[in-house]
Amino acid sequence: MSRKTRTAVLVDYVDLVSDEDSNSIDNEEEWKPPKPKSVPGVSAAGEKRPSKKPSKPRVPKSETAKRGTKAPKAGLKEEKPENTSNLQAGDVQSGSTESGPSVRTKEERMSHIISQSDTGPPEVPSFANLTAKKEEDDDDFTFDEPALKKQKTGCQSARPSKQPQSAMKGELDMNWDPIEVLSTQSCVQRWVCANIVTLLREENTLPFMVRYRKEMINHMDADAVRDVQLVYGELCALAKKTQSVITTLKKDGLLTAELEKSLRSCRSADELDHVYTPYKKGCKVTKVRKAKALGLEPAATALIEAPHTLDLRTWVQPGTEGLSSVEEVSSGVLHILAYTIAKDPETLTYVKTLCENDDVSLHSSVTKTALKEKEEKKEPCDNKSAAQKNKKQDIDKFHLYFDFTSTLRRVQPHQTLAINRGESLKILTVKVNIPDRVKKNFICWCINNRWKPKMYARDDHQALIKDSVEDSYKRLIAPFLSRTFRTNLTKVAEKESVAMFVRNLRQRLLVCPVRGCTVMGVDPGFRHGCKLAILSPTGQILHTDVVYLHGCRNDREAEKLRHLMVKHSCGKVVIGNGTACRETEAFFADLIAKCYFHPLDVSYCITNEAGASIYSVSPEAIKEMPDLDPNLRSAVSIGRRVQDPLAELVKIDPKHIGIGTYQHDVSSSALKAALDGVVQECVSFVGVDINICSEVLMRHVAGLNTGRARSIAEWREQNGPFVNREQLKLVKGMGPKSYQQCAGFIRINQTGHSAEHAPLPMLPAKAVAKKVKGKCNVSVAAHVNPLDQTCIHPESYDVAQRFLSLIGGSAGQIGSAHLKQSVEQKVANSGMDELSKMLGTTPETLGLIVDGLTQPPGFDIRQDFGQEDFKRGIVSIQDLHVGAVLTGRVENACLFGAFVDIGVGRSGLIHKSKITLDKLPVGQRRRSLALGPGERVEVRVLNVDAQKGRIGLDLIRLLH
Repeated sequence: MSRKTRTAVLVDYVDLVSDEDSNSIDNEEEWKPPKPKSVPGVSAAGEKRPSKKPSKPRVPKSETAKRGTKAPKAGLKEEKPENTSNLQAGDVQSGSTESGPSVRTKEERMSHIISQSDTGPPEVPSFANLTAKKEEDDDDFTFDEPALKKQKTGCQSARPSKQPQSAMKGELDMNWDPIEVLSTQSCVQRWVCANIVTLLREENTLPFMVRYRKEMINHMDADAVRDVQLVYGELCALAKKTQSVITTLKKDGLLTAELEKSLRSCRSADELDHVYTPYKKGCKVTKVRKAKALGLEPAATALIEAPHTLDLRTWVQPGTEGLSSVEEVSSGVLHILAYTIAKDPETLTYVKTLCENDDVSLHSSVTKTALKEKEEKKEPCDNKSAAQKNKKQDIDKFHLYFDFTSTLRRVQPHQTLAINRGESLKILTVKVNIPDRVKKNFICWCINNRWKPKMYARDDHQALIKDSVEDSYKRLIAPFLSRTFRTNLTKVAEKESVAMFVRNLRQRLLVCPVRGCTVMGVDPGFRHGCKLAILSPTGQILHTDVVYLHGCRNDREAEKLRHLMVKHSCGKVVIGNGTACRETEAFFADLIAKCYFHPLDVSYCITNEAGASIYSVSPEAIKEMPDLDPNLRSAVSIGRRVQDPLAELVKIDPKHIGIGTYQHDVSSSALKAALDGVVQECVSFVGVDINICSEVLMRHVAGLNTGRARSIAEWREQNGPFVNREQLKLVKGMGPKSYQQCAGFIRINQTGHSAEHAPLPMLPAKAVAKKVKGKCNVSVAAHVNPLDQTCIHPESYDVAQRFLSLIGGSAGQIGSAHLKQSVEQKVANSGMDELSKMLGTTPETLGLIVDGLTQPPGFDIRQDFGQEDFKRGIVSIQDLHVGAVLTGRVENACLFGAFVDIGVGRSGLIHKSKITLDKLPVGQRRRSLALGPGERVEVRVLNVDAQKGRIGLDLIRLLH
């Protein structure tokens, strides 16, 4: 079963408006009743007067640590200080150094009550008992018994902890259980969420968690952990925004205990804005605030709680605006009750349930302005500017949505993003249609159940309640539902779009390198010629040049090409897919067909050159190739993208690599965070040889950054190559945590050491004399360790050595056939569980040790992925016919299908309706995006439109 996905993007929410009078922002002076009445304990400005605070006993730090969060002794009553309103109940307040620490009781957080003046009958019940029940606090979180067993591991940081819930709840300071909400929203088990939060709070990186803490995250993959991390980030952002709102309201004197409880109970930014909107600064004073300022809230409360005691005529005050007649009093009571209904959690839950069980639809139509501009298209184009022509082209792109209607369940992510873009360009207008039966059922339920008077009510009171419910639905609830539905659609669409970018980037980065051959990179062009760069098997630049293959003297250029390729024994040509790509490909194909490069067996491939021009003028390219022209740097980049795609593509911003769609319609920060995380994941899982990798590549290793990568490169230049992983501790800026995160992903290949334990070379005198701050007492092993070239983490070296002793092997035999046979035989005889118990570790850690011992030196996980396809001939779109079966490689994947390069110069589209489960391997059927860049497929041609350059394909099967 596929794991339920959640949106990974934070949406910027639009300010919500409570009524039709609050649609515009106004800086007018706030409306006030003509005769304000004094309120006990409240100042004229509406702020609570601070009462005299009793002195607090100072608690020594050691005693505080022992007590934890115990409440003070009975009878010690403390006021809640204004600067500590964001502290969670039961937490220890860390105040300033002058006042010292203090302890607060749980009840104090909810005891911030502002008394109100009684302008009507006294002792009228409050609306507080009509709100949803407060969730019970569950501060003592314990893992389930199976989870505790999984926690037992030889790894130092894989320990069970009871702190995630209490610590996280203390930070967020909300009225819900953070771990429970995180588990519900991410669809992940509670104990796993608690462990992930603990690992994140301990500053563990995602690659480290996925590889070395499998038992704590229940073997989740990187994408699943990233989803939980994003939801956790959303909850933290919500708590921060809530605290900011509470602080603002408290400063304005508008905060009450009931309002604070409602704010801290919000579980989404949409709910928070819904509650906070009536109190925002800059908006016109809403009707409900006017009515409350006139003191009509007790009357509205009595209308539900004790209608037999309510007589609206007693509230009339002639000469007072808003209270001069019974009609004005009734209107004020209506607005208060309508607002209360719209903010009631139980009411909102019920109306949302009604909508979920009905067919709520989304409708988009073309705006009148866009239609008018479209009609002007019939005018001669000579009289129009380029901007007007582009505007008309944009309008034509949205013709599918000029009259589009679909239920919310059937709206596709790419449709949501397209409609949002059309709306932002003022081409489309969008509306959410809620069926009338939802309104009818909702009003009936409110009158007969939730908001039914608790005692006998006269007909005029019943009519007032009904009018309040109808007004609440029309003016507050229906707009809120529309915004919520649109927000949810956008969040899901952005989630899928980001997931598609992530998958495409991972596939592009993990393409298998083409090693052991000389490559010619070609950046094609017409006027300025084709830029060439001949690269050695290790990526070193052997020669650069410019040839003009598309002029009248191309015979001389062909001879020049043959001379260069024979001289450098170059048999592979990599052509960028930019301008003049098709013509350059035809030129090389014609020469290959004539055996022009004999005796060389020459073949070529087309690669994506997106981002090469941007990289050629970047600081990294200038530093790496200072003497080369930027155009020639592009040719070098194109060639290296085939030799080692990962090492070359990490130099370019992932957004410029040419993957995915709707890049500008999703949150840029969320997209950047996700793509940067994938780059770190790919670089870490592949591993880097610390002695030969570039500084740019090192930046993306888990636990490293720009500064640490620079320090490693400087240390390597001053002291020579690293001999073991322990030497990383000598690098400036490499602390214990950084070392723990990066050590397992760094390789030190022992190519130059014949002995099993060669002595550590003497460091230069200048290196020894130079003392690095904080590194004086670091002890480093003085021998080569063969385990440093494996994926085994240094924290598991002791277990690995004991396992080798158990099977009678040694570290010098890593990767040999004999050791592999011994390991497999021992595992088959004893089993992983029994061996892990014997060695005092977990099966997950032992499995990683087994992989590290049996994999050959220099093992690369990318060898299981496909390489670029080299070819010798060319096919045109005119050669295609319906029914033809071809093989190709996925070039790009999007939300509505996958584009496949079948070698005709134009990519064909496999619509997502043609990508069915029976055509995919079992391992890929659970993916939300079944095909990704680089995967080889067998396809059948469905239709060909040579004029528009469109090719429709049907997926037959996925090739391996």
